[in-house]
Amino acid sequence: MSNLTAADPPGRARILVVEDTPTQAELARMLLGGLGYEARIATSAGAALVTAREWQPEIILVDIELPDYNGFELMQQLHGEGITAAVIVVTANASINAAVQAMRAGAVDFVVKPYSKARLAVTLASVLEKRSLAGDLVRVKSQPDRQQYFGFIGSSVAMQAAYRTIESVAPSKASVFITGESGTGKELAAEAVHRASPRAARNFIALNCGAIPRDLLESEVFGHVKGAFTGATSDREGAAKLADGGTLFLDEIGEMPLDMQVKLLRFVQTGTYSPVGASKVERVDVRFVCATNRDPMQEVRAGRFREDLYYRLYVVPVELPPLRARDGDVLAIARHFLTQFSREEQRNFTDFSPEAAAALQDYDWPGNVRQLQNVVRNVVVLHDATEVTAEMLPPPVYRPGQGRMNSPAMAQANPAPAESLAVVTPAQTILAPAAWSAEIVPLAVMERRLIEAALKQTANDVPRAAALLEINPSTIYRKLQTWRTADETAGTPI
Repeated sequence: MSNLTAADPPGRARILVVEDTPTQAELARMLLGGLGYEARIATSAGAALVTAREWQPEIILVDIELPDYNGFELMQQLHGEGITAAVIVVTANASINAAVQAMRAGAVDFVVKPYSKARLAVTLASVLEKRSLAGDLVRVKSQPDRQQYFGFIGSSVAMQAAYRTIESVAPSKASVFITGESGTGKELAAEAVHRASPRAARNFIALNCGAIPRDLLESEVFGHVKGAFTGATSDREGAAKLADGGTLFLDEIGEMPLDMQVKLLRFVQTGTYSPVGASKVERVDVRFVCATNRDPMQEVRAGRFREDLYYRLYVVPVELPPLRARDGDVLAIARHFLTQFSREEQRNFTDFSPEAAAALQDYDWPGNVRQLQNVVRNVVVLHDATEVTAEMLPPPVYRPGQGRMNSPAMAQANPAPAESLAVVTPAQTILAPAAWSAEIVPLAVMERRLIEAALKQTANDVPRAAALLEINPSTIYRKLQTWRTADETAGTPI
Protein backbone atom coordinates (compact mmCIF):
# COMPACT_ATOMS: atom_id res chain seq x y z
CA MET A 1 0.00 0.00 0.00
CA SER A 2 1.04 3.58 -0.51
CA ASN A 3 3.18 5.29 2.11
CA LEU A 4 0.95 8.37 2.02
CA THR A 5 -2.81 8.22 2.23
CA ALA A 6 -5.41 10.89 2.77
CA ALA A 7 -5.35 10.11 6.47
CA ASP A 8 -1.58 10.07 6.89
CA PRO A 9 0.18 13.12 8.39
CA PRO A 10 1.92 14.90 5.48
CA GLY A 11 4.79 16.19 7.61
CA ARG A 12 3.73 19.84 7.22
CA ALA A 13 4.63 19.96 3.54
CA ARG A 14 4.59 23.52 2.14
CA ILE A 15 1.91 24.23 -0.46
CA LEU A 16 1.76 27.56 -2.33
CA VAL A 17 -1.67 28.41 -3.76
CA VAL A 18 -1.66 30.88 -6.68
CA GLU A 19 -5.27 32.10 -6.86
CA ASP A 20 -6.64 35.62 -7.39
CA THR A 21 -10.27 34.88 -6.41
CA PRO A 22 -10.52 35.52 -2.62
CA THR A 23 -13.21 32.90 -1.95
CA GLN A 24 -11.34 30.21 -3.87
CA ALA A 25 -8.08 31.12 -2.15
CA GLU A 26 -9.63 30.96 1.31
CA LEU A 27 -11.32 27.64 0.52
CA ALA A 28 -7.97 26.17 -0.60
CA ARG A 29 -6.31 27.45 2.59
CA MET A 30 -9.00 25.81 4.76
CA LEU A 31 -8.82 22.48 2.91
CA LEU A 32 -5.03 22.38 3.07
CA GLY A 33 -5.00 23.31 6.74
CA GLY A 34 -7.54 20.58 7.46
CA LEU A 35 -5.27 18.08 5.72
CA GLY A 36 -2.30 19.13 7.83
CA TYR A 37 -0.36 21.07 5.18
CA GLU A 38 1.25 24.48 5.59
CA ALA A 39 -0.29 26.82 3.00
CA ARG A 40 0.43 30.30 1.67
CA ILE A 41 -1.56 32.32 -0.85
CA ALA A 42 -0.28 34.39 -3.78
CA THR A 43 -2.83 36.44 -5.72
CA SER A 44 -0.70 37.04 -8.82
CA ALA A 45 2.05 35.37 -10.82
CA GLY A 46 4.58 37.99 -9.72
CA ALA A 47 3.77 37.46 -6.06
CA ALA A 48 3.98 33.69 -6.59
CA LEU A 49 7.52 33.99 -7.96
CA VAL A 50 8.66 36.02 -4.95
CA THR A 51 7.09 33.59 -2.46
CA ALA A 52 8.44 30.54 -4.29
CA ARG A 53 12.00 31.94 -4.20
CA GLU A 54 11.88 32.72 -0.49
CA TRP A 55 9.70 29.92 0.88
CA GLN A 56 10.70 26.98 -1.40
CA PRO A 57 7.35 25.11 -1.37
CA GLU A 58 7.14 21.42 -2.27
CA ILE A 59 3.99 21.91 -4.36
CA ILE A 60 2.45 24.93 -6.13
CA LEU A 61 -1.26 24.95 -7.02
CA VAL A 62 -1.50 27.28 -10.04
CA ASP A 63 -4.68 28.82 -11.42
CA ILE A 64 -4.48 29.43 -15.18
CA GLU A 65 -6.23 32.80 -15.23
CA LEU A 66 -4.17 35.32 -13.26
CA PRO A 67 -4.27 39.16 -13.30
CA ASP A 68 -0.69 39.78 -14.55
CA TYR A 69 0.08 36.78 -16.77
CA ASN A 70 -1.30 33.26 -17.09
CA GLY A 71 -0.33 30.12 -15.24
CA PHE A 72 1.56 28.60 -18.18
CA GLU A 73 3.85 31.61 -18.33
CA LEU A 74 4.34 31.37 -14.57
CA MET A 75 5.44 27.75 -14.95
CA GLN A 76 8.02 28.81 -17.53
CA GLN A 77 9.34 31.46 -15.11
CA LEU A 78 9.54 28.94 -12.26
CA HIS A 79 11.41 26.47 -14.44
CA GLY A 80 13.75 29.17 -15.70
CA GLU A 81 14.70 30.13 -12.16
CA GLY A 82 15.40 26.51 -11.19
CA ILE A 83 12.49 26.24 -8.75
CA THR A 84 11.81 22.50 -8.46
CA ALA A 85 8.38 22.57 -6.80
CA ALA A 86 5.83 20.22 -8.36
CA VAL A 87 3.15 22.23 -10.15
CA ILE A 88 -0.52 21.20 -10.13
CA VAL A 89 -2.75 23.20 -12.48
CA VAL A 90 -6.13 24.20 -11.05
CA THR A 91 -8.74 25.54 -13.47
CA ALA A 92 -12.46 25.60 -14.19
CA ASN A 93 -11.78 24.45 -17.77
CA ALA A 94 -12.21 20.68 -17.83
CA SER A 95 -11.26 20.15 -21.47
CA ILE A 96 -8.70 17.54 -22.51
CA ASN A 97 -6.82 20.18 -24.50
CA ALA A 98 -6.29 22.21 -21.34
CA ALA A 99 -4.99 19.11 -19.54
CA VAL A 100 -2.60 18.29 -22.38
CA GLN A 101 -1.35 21.88 -22.48
CA ALA A 102 -0.79 21.85 -18.72
CA MET A 103 1.23 18.63 -18.83
CA ARG A 104 3.32 19.91 -21.73
CA ALA A 105 4.06 23.06 -19.77
CA GLY A 106 5.51 20.94 -16.97
CA ALA A 107 2.57 20.34 -14.60
CA VAL A 108 2.50 17.00 -12.80
CA ASP A 109 -1.29 16.92 -12.43
CA PHE A 110 -4.50 18.72 -13.37
CA VAL A 111 -7.40 19.46 -11.00
CA VAL A 112 -10.75 20.92 -12.08
CA LYS A 113 -12.61 23.44 -9.90
CA PRO A 114 -14.61 22.92 -7.80
CA TYR A 115 -12.58 20.09 -6.24
CA SER A 116 -13.38 18.09 -3.13
CA LYS A 117 -11.19 17.66 -0.08
CA ALA A 118 -10.82 13.94 -0.87
CA ARG A 119 -9.71 14.62 -4.46
CA LEU A 120 -7.19 17.22 -3.27
CA ALA A 121 -5.86 14.89 -0.57
CA VAL A 122 -5.26 12.01 -2.99
CA THR A 123 -3.59 14.27 -5.54
CA LEU A 124 -1.24 15.93 -3.06
CA ALA A 125 -0.30 12.64 -1.37
CA SER A 126 0.49 11.06 -4.73
CA VAL A 127 2.64 14.00 -5.87
CA LEU A 128 4.57 14.15 -2.59
CA GLU A 129 5.29 10.43 -2.69
CA LYS A 130 6.54 10.64 -6.28
CA ARG A 131 8.87 13.49 -5.25
CA SER A 132 10.16 11.44 -2.34
CA LEU A 133 10.83 8.43 -4.56
CA ALA A 134 12.48 10.62 -7.19
CA GLY A 135 14.83 11.86 -4.48
CA ASP A 136 15.56 8.27 -3.50
CA LEU A 137 16.38 7.46 -7.12
CA VAL A 138 18.92 10.28 -7.29
CA ARG A 139 20.54 8.98 -4.12
CA VAL A 140 20.79 5.39 -5.36
CA LYS A 141 24.45 4.43 -5.70
CA SER A 142 25.36 4.33 -9.38
CA GLN A 143 25.95 0.84 -10.73
CA PRO A 144 27.54 -0.41 -13.96
CA ASP A 145 25.15 -1.38 -16.73
CA ARG A 146 23.67 -4.79 -16.03
CA GLN A 147 23.27 -7.57 -18.59
CA GLN A 148 20.57 -9.29 -16.49
CA TYR A 149 18.21 -8.22 -13.73
CA PHE A 150 15.78 -10.53 -11.89
CA GLY A 151 15.01 -12.60 -14.99
CA PHE A 152 15.30 -9.77 -17.51
CA ILE A 153 17.94 -10.12 -20.22
CA GLY A 154 19.35 -6.99 -21.84
CA SER A 155 21.70 -4.08 -21.33
CA SER A 156 20.06 -1.42 -23.53
CA VAL A 157 19.68 2.12 -22.23
CA ALA A 158 15.88 1.71 -22.08
CA MET A 159 16.16 -1.37 -19.87
CA GLN A 160 18.81 0.16 -17.61
CA ALA A 161 16.30 2.93 -16.86
CA ALA A 162 13.62 0.35 -16.02
CA TYR A 163 16.03 -1.56 -13.75
CA ARG A 164 16.91 1.63 -11.85
CA THR A 165 13.24 2.55 -11.34
CA ILE A 166 12.42 -0.93 -10.03
CA GLU A 167 15.44 -0.88 -7.75
CA SER A 168 14.49 2.51 -6.36
CA VAL A 169 10.81 1.82 -5.71
CA ALA A 170 11.18 -1.76 -4.41
CA PRO A 171 12.12 -0.89 -0.78
CA SER A 172 9.08 1.38 -0.35
CA LYS A 173 5.41 0.52 0.12
CA ALA A 174 4.38 2.68 -2.84
CA SER A 175 1.97 1.24 -5.40
CA VAL A 176 3.60 0.51 -8.75
CA PHE A 177 1.85 0.77 -12.11
CA ILE A 178 3.55 -1.10 -14.96
CA THR A 179 2.71 -0.23 -18.55
CA GLY A 180 3.96 -1.69 -21.81
CA GLU A 181 2.89 -3.58 -24.88
CA SER A 182 1.88 -7.24 -24.67
CA GLY A 183 4.89 -9.50 -24.34
CA THR A 184 7.28 -6.95 -22.83
CA GLY A 185 7.51 -8.72 -19.46
CA LYS A 186 5.11 -6.86 -17.15
CA GLU A 187 4.66 -9.81 -14.78
CA LEU A 188 8.43 -10.28 -14.71
CA ALA A 189 8.77 -6.62 -13.69
CA ALA A 190 6.16 -7.09 -10.96
CA GLU A 191 8.07 -10.10 -9.62
CA ALA A 192 11.28 -8.04 -9.72
CA VAL A 193 9.64 -5.34 -7.59
CA HIS A 194 8.61 -8.02 -5.09
CA ARG A 195 11.93 -9.91 -5.06
CA ALA A 196 13.95 -6.69 -4.59
CA SER A 197 11.72 -5.55 -1.71
CA PRO A 198 11.69 -6.37 2.03
CA ARG A 199 8.57 -8.46 1.28
CA ALA A 200 10.52 -10.99 -0.81
CA ALA A 201 10.13 -13.73 1.80
CA ARG A 202 6.32 -13.44 1.70
CA ASN A 203 3.85 -14.36 -1.04
CA PHE A 204 3.72 -12.85 -4.52
CA ILE A 205 0.13 -13.35 -5.71
CA ALA A 206 -0.73 -12.63 -9.34
CA LEU A 207 -4.25 -12.24 -10.74
CA ASN A 208 -5.13 -11.63 -14.39
CA CYS A 209 -8.24 -9.47 -14.21
CA GLY A 210 -9.04 -10.14 -17.86
CA ALA A 211 -8.95 -13.92 -17.55
CA ILE A 212 -11.36 -14.27 -14.60
CA PRO A 213 -15.14 -14.24 -15.23
CA ARG A 214 -16.77 -11.04 -13.98
CA ASP A 215 -19.02 -12.82 -11.48
CA LEU A 216 -16.06 -14.65 -9.92
CA LEU A 217 -13.58 -11.77 -9.74
CA GLU A 218 -14.70 -10.46 -6.32
CA SER A 219 -14.41 -13.95 -4.84
CA GLU A 220 -10.96 -14.41 -6.39
CA VAL A 221 -9.73 -11.15 -4.86
CA PHE A 222 -11.48 -11.17 -1.48
CA GLY A 223 -12.44 -14.81 -0.96
CA HIS A 224 -15.85 -16.07 0.18
CA VAL A 225 -17.56 -17.90 3.02
CA LYS A 226 -19.45 -21.16 2.79
CA GLY A 227 -22.91 -20.68 1.27
CA ALA A 228 -22.16 -17.20 -0.14
CA PHE A 229 -23.35 -18.37 -3.56
CA THR A 230 -24.21 -21.56 -5.40
CA GLY A 231 -21.16 -23.79 -5.40
CA ALA A 232 -19.52 -22.15 -2.37
CA THR A 233 -19.31 -25.37 -0.35
CA SER A 234 -16.59 -24.13 2.00
CA ASP A 235 -14.76 -21.01 3.09
CA ARG A 236 -12.08 -19.89 0.64
CA GLU A 237 -9.31 -17.35 1.07
CA GLY A 238 -8.86 -14.83 -1.73
CA ALA A 239 -5.78 -13.22 -3.21
CA ALA A 240 -5.95 -10.36 -0.67
CA LYS A 241 -5.51 -12.74 2.26
CA LEU A 242 -2.90 -14.88 0.53
CA ALA A 243 -0.83 -11.76 -0.25
CA ASP A 244 -0.87 -10.49 3.35
CA GLY A 245 2.62 -9.19 4.11
CA GLY A 246 3.60 -9.64 0.47
CA THR A 247 2.67 -8.31 -2.96
CA LEU A 248 -0.62 -8.47 -4.88
CA PHE A 249 -0.13 -8.16 -8.65
CA LEU A 250 -3.24 -7.20 -10.62
CA ASP A 251 -2.47 -7.81 -14.27
CA GLU A 252 -4.62 -6.24 -17.01
CA ILE A 253 -6.36 -4.12 -14.39
CA GLY A 254 -8.03 -2.13 -17.15
CA GLU A 255 -10.30 -5.16 -17.71
CA MET A 256 -11.73 -4.92 -14.19
CA PRO A 257 -15.48 -4.03 -14.16
CA LEU A 258 -16.39 -0.63 -12.71
CA ASP A 259 -18.43 -2.09 -9.83
CA MET A 260 -15.40 -4.15 -8.78
CA GLN A 261 -13.18 -1.06 -9.10
CA VAL A 262 -15.25 0.62 -6.37
CA LYS A 263 -14.57 -2.27 -3.98
CA LEU A 264 -10.90 -2.36 -4.90
CA LEU A 265 -10.62 1.39 -4.22
CA ARG A 266 -11.87 0.92 -0.66
CA PHE A 267 -9.40 -1.94 -0.18
CA VAL A 268 -6.48 0.16 -1.47
CA GLN A 269 -7.48 3.14 0.70
CA THR A 270 -8.09 1.30 3.97
CA GLY A 271 -6.35 -2.07 3.71
CA THR A 272 -9.62 -3.69 4.76
CA TYR A 273 -12.13 -5.88 2.94
CA SER A 274 -14.98 -8.31 3.52
CA PRO A 275 -15.06 -11.78 1.91
CA VAL A 276 -18.12 -12.41 -0.26
CA GLY A 277 -21.04 -13.36 1.99
CA ALA A 278 -19.25 -12.34 5.21
CA SER A 279 -20.20 -9.55 7.60
CA LYS A 280 -16.79 -9.27 9.28
CA VAL A 281 -14.06 -6.94 8.06
CA GLU A 282 -10.52 -8.23 7.64
CA ARG A 283 -7.34 -6.15 7.55
CA VAL A 284 -4.17 -7.07 5.63
CA ASP A 285 -0.87 -5.44 4.72
CA VAL A 286 -0.54 -5.67 0.94
CA ARG A 287 1.75 -3.96 -1.57
CA PHE A 288 -0.10 -3.29 -4.84
CA VAL A 289 1.49 -3.69 -8.26
CA CYS A 290 -0.73 -3.27 -11.33
CA ALA A 291 -0.17 -3.63 -15.05
CA THR A 292 -1.93 -2.87 -18.32
CA ASN A 293 -1.06 -2.74 -22.01
CA ARG A 294 -3.44 0.19 -22.48
CA ASP A 295 -2.96 3.91 -21.89
CA PRO A 296 -4.39 4.23 -18.34
CA MET A 297 -5.23 7.94 -18.62
CA GLN A 298 -7.05 7.28 -21.90
CA GLU A 299 -9.09 4.60 -20.09
CA VAL A 300 -9.95 7.17 -17.40
CA ARG A 301 -11.08 9.71 -20.02
CA ALA A 302 -13.16 7.04 -21.75
CA GLY A 303 -14.94 6.25 -18.47
CA ARG A 304 -13.67 2.66 -18.32
CA PHE A 305 -11.38 3.22 -15.33
CA ARG A 306 -12.19 5.20 -12.19
CA GLU A 307 -10.14 8.37 -11.81
CA ASP A 308 -9.89 8.06 -8.01
CA LEU A 309 -8.59 4.48 -8.31
CA TYR A 310 -6.12 5.60 -10.98
CA TYR A 311 -4.63 8.22 -8.65
CA ARG A 312 -4.42 5.64 -5.85
CA LEU A 313 -2.57 3.06 -7.91
CA TYR A 314 -0.58 5.19 -10.36
CA VAL A 315 1.99 6.33 -7.80
CA VAL A 316 5.22 5.12 -9.41
CA PRO A 317 4.96 4.23 -13.10
CA VAL A 318 7.32 1.69 -14.65
CA GLU A 319 7.22 1.74 -18.45
CA LEU A 320 8.65 -1.31 -20.18
CA PRO A 321 10.00 -0.52 -23.66
CA PRO A 322 8.97 -2.61 -26.68
CA LEU A 323 11.64 -4.95 -28.01
CA ARG A 324 12.12 -2.80 -31.14
CA ALA A 325 13.25 0.07 -28.87
CA ARG A 326 15.82 -2.06 -27.02
CA ASP A 327 18.90 -1.60 -29.21
CA GLY A 328 21.19 -4.60 -29.08
CA ASP A 329 19.00 -6.71 -26.77
CA VAL A 330 17.33 -8.89 -29.43
CA LEU A 331 20.35 -11.12 -30.04
CA ALA A 332 21.20 -11.38 -26.35
CA ILE A 333 17.67 -12.57 -25.55
CA ALA A 334 17.56 -14.88 -28.57
CA ARG A 335 20.87 -16.51 -27.57
CA HIS A 336 19.59 -16.99 -24.02
CA PHE A 337 16.47 -18.78 -25.31
CA LEU A 338 18.52 -20.79 -27.81
CA THR A 339 20.74 -22.14 -25.04
CA GLN A 340 17.77 -22.88 -22.78
CA PHE A 341 15.61 -24.63 -25.39
CA SER A 342 18.53 -26.55 -26.93
CA ARG A 343 19.25 -28.02 -23.50
CA GLU A 344 15.57 -28.88 -22.94
CA GLU A 345 15.11 -30.45 -26.39
CA GLN A 346 18.60 -32.03 -26.50
CA ARG A 347 19.68 -30.12 -29.59
CA ASN A 348 23.16 -28.98 -30.65
CA PHE A 349 22.53 -25.29 -31.41
CA THR A 350 25.17 -22.88 -30.15
CA ASP A 351 24.55 -19.61 -32.11
CA PHE A 352 22.93 -17.85 -35.06
CA SER A 353 24.48 -17.40 -38.50
CA PRO A 354 25.21 -13.78 -39.55
CA GLU A 355 22.18 -13.86 -41.91
CA ALA A 356 19.89 -15.22 -39.16
CA ALA A 357 21.20 -12.66 -36.68
CA ALA A 358 20.56 -9.87 -39.21
CA ALA A 359 17.01 -11.17 -39.79
CA LEU A 360 16.29 -11.18 -36.05
CA GLN A 361 17.62 -7.65 -35.61
CA ASP A 362 15.81 -6.39 -38.70
CA TYR A 363 12.37 -7.64 -37.66
CA ASP A 364 9.87 -5.36 -35.84
CA TRP A 365 8.73 -7.85 -33.13
CA PRO A 366 5.13 -6.65 -32.62
CA GLY A 367 4.71 -9.48 -30.07
CA ASN A 368 7.90 -8.41 -28.28
CA VAL A 369 9.89 -10.84 -26.11
CA ARG A 370 7.07 -13.40 -26.01
CA GLN A 371 7.09 -13.60 -29.83
CA LEU A 372 10.90 -13.88 -29.92
CA GLN A 373 10.72 -16.71 -27.38
CA ASN A 374 8.20 -18.59 -29.53
CA VAL A 375 10.27 -18.11 -32.70
CA VAL A 376 13.41 -19.54 -31.09
CA ARG A 377 11.47 -22.47 -29.64
CA ASN A 378 9.97 -23.14 -33.08
CA VAL A 379 13.48 -23.31 -34.59
CA VAL A 380 14.83 -25.61 -31.89
CA VAL A 381 11.89 -28.01 -32.02
CA LEU A 382 11.84 -28.33 -35.83
CA HIS A 383 15.58 -28.36 -36.59
CA ASP A 384 18.92 -29.56 -35.27
CA ALA A 385 22.36 -28.18 -36.14
CA THR A 386 25.13 -26.25 -34.48
CA GLU A 387 24.06 -22.95 -36.07
CA VAL A 388 20.64 -21.43 -36.74
CA THR A 389 20.44 -20.32 -40.37
CA ALA A 390 18.10 -17.69 -41.77
CA GLU A 391 16.11 -20.36 -43.63
CA MET A 392 15.23 -22.01 -40.31
CA LEU A 393 13.47 -18.88 -39.06
CA PRO A 394 9.69 -19.01 -39.54
CA PRO A 395 7.83 -16.30 -41.46
CA PRO A 396 7.30 -13.41 -41.11
CA VAL A 397 10.73 -13.11 -39.41
CA TYR A 398 12.34 -14.47 -42.56
CA ARG A 399 10.91 -15.22 -46.00
CA PRO A 400 13.04 -16.88 -48.68
CA GLY A 401 14.34 -14.32 -51.15
CA GLN A 402 13.45 -11.30 -49.04
CA GLY A 403 15.87 -8.38 -49.15
CA ARG A 404 17.92 -7.60 -46.07
CA MET A 405 20.10 -4.94 -47.64
CA ASN A 406 18.97 -2.27 -45.21
CA SER A 407 20.23 -4.37 -42.31
CA PRO A 408 23.54 -2.94 -41.01
CA ALA A 409 25.10 -6.42 -40.80
CA MET A 410 24.09 -7.37 -44.35
CA ALA A 411 24.96 -3.96 -45.79
CA GLN A 412 28.49 -4.30 -44.43
CA ALA A 413 28.86 -7.83 -45.82
CA ASN A 414 27.33 -6.94 -49.23
CA PRO A 415 28.00 -3.29 -50.08
CA ALA A 416 25.87 -1.94 -52.91
CA PRO A 417 25.95 1.24 -54.97
CA ALA A 418 24.22 4.10 -53.18
CA GLU A 419 21.77 4.62 -56.04
CA SER A 420 20.51 1.00 -55.75
CA LEU A 421 19.52 1.30 -52.10
CA ALA A 422 16.02 2.60 -51.31
CA VAL A 423 15.33 3.47 -47.70
CA VAL A 424 11.69 2.81 -46.84
CA THR A 425 10.27 4.18 -43.60
CA PRO A 426 7.59 2.27 -41.62
CA ALA A 427 4.97 4.90 -42.52
CA GLN A 428 5.60 4.33 -46.25
CA THR A 429 4.71 0.64 -45.92
CA ILE A 430 1.20 1.39 -44.65
CA LEU A 431 -0.42 2.49 -47.90
CA ALA A 432 -0.16 0.48 -51.10
CA PRO A 433 1.75 2.18 -53.93
CA ALA A 434 -1.53 2.95 -55.69
CA ALA A 435 -2.52 5.14 -52.76
CA TRP A 436 0.43 7.44 -53.46
CA SER A 437 -1.06 8.93 -56.61
CA ALA A 438 -0.50 12.33 -58.09
CA GLU A 439 -3.62 13.58 -56.30
CA ILE A 440 -2.75 16.56 -54.12
CA VAL A 441 -4.86 16.87 -50.99
CA PRO A 442 -4.57 19.00 -47.84
CA LEU A 443 -1.94 17.73 -45.40
CA ALA A 444 -4.60 17.18 -42.69
CA VAL A 445 -6.54 14.88 -45.06
CA MET A 446 -3.43 12.82 -45.87
CA GLU A 447 -2.58 12.66 -42.15
CA ARG A 448 -6.01 11.19 -41.39
CA ARG A 449 -5.70 8.70 -44.25
CA LEU A 450 -2.33 7.51 -42.97
CA ILE A 451 -3.49 7.12 -39.37
CA GLU A 452 -6.69 5.30 -40.37
CA ALA A 453 -4.71 3.02 -42.70
CA ALA A 454 -2.26 2.21 -39.89
CA LEU A 455 -5.11 1.44 -37.50
CA LYS A 456 -6.76 -0.80 -40.09
CA GLN A 457 -3.50 -2.66 -40.72
CA THR A 458 -2.96 -3.24 -36.97
CA ALA A 459 -6.59 -4.11 -36.13
CA ASN A 460 -6.98 -0.81 -34.20
CA ASP A 461 -3.94 -1.47 -32.01
CA VAL A 462 -3.01 2.15 -31.30
CA PRO A 463 0.51 1.53 -29.88
CA ARG A 464 1.46 -0.61 -32.89
CA ALA A 465 -0.03 1.90 -35.32
CA ALA A 466 1.92 4.67 -33.61
CA ALA A 467 5.12 2.63 -33.93
CA LEU A 468 4.53 2.20 -37.66
CA LEU A 469 3.99 5.94 -38.04
CA GLU A 470 6.87 6.77 -35.70
CA ILE A 471 4.69 9.00 -33.51
CA ASN A 472 3.47 8.93 -29.91
CA PRO A 473 0.27 6.90 -29.22
CA SER A 474 -1.20 9.95 -27.47
CA THR A 475 -1.09 11.77 -30.82
CA ILE A 476 -3.38 9.16 -32.37
CA TYR A 477 -5.77 9.25 -29.41
CA ARG A 478 -5.92 13.05 -29.64
CA LYS A 479 -6.50 13.00 -33.41
CA LEU A 480 -9.26 10.39 -33.10
CA GLN A 481 -11.09 12.51 -30.55
CA THR A 482 -10.73 15.63 -32.71
CA TRP A 483 -12.08 13.83 -35.76
CA ARG A 484 -14.92 12.26 -33.80
CA THR A 485 -15.99 15.67 -32.49
CA ALA A 486 -15.76 17.20 -35.97
CA ASP A 487 -17.75 14.33 -37.53
CA GLU A 488 -20.46 14.61 -34.88
CA THR A 489 -20.70 18.36 -35.44
CA ALA A 490 -20.96 17.85 -39.21
CA GLY A 491 -23.45 15.03 -38.81
CA THR A 492 -21.14 12.48 -40.40
CA PRO A 493 -21.81 8.87 -39.34
CA ILE A 494 -18.94 7.44 -37.27
